[in-house]
Amino acid sequence: MVYLCAGLSALAASVCMMCRGRKSTALLVGQWAAPLLIMGLYNKLVKTEGHDGSATESPIKPNH
Repeated sequence: MVYLCAGLSALAASVCMMCRGRKSTALLVGQWAAPLLIMGLYNKLVKTEGHDGSATESPIKPNH
């Protein structure tokens, strides 16, 4: 949820800057949205698949 809010905030800030006439800064801040949303997607995938190191058992079972 943090990454989604950060991405949407970057877009909103970019729109505000564009309306105030700061075009180059608005374009820079607007480009932050995609990496933030991608990081959020990666974080969600890692958490749902259980590969974030918080799993109690190893997925590899020893052959005894």
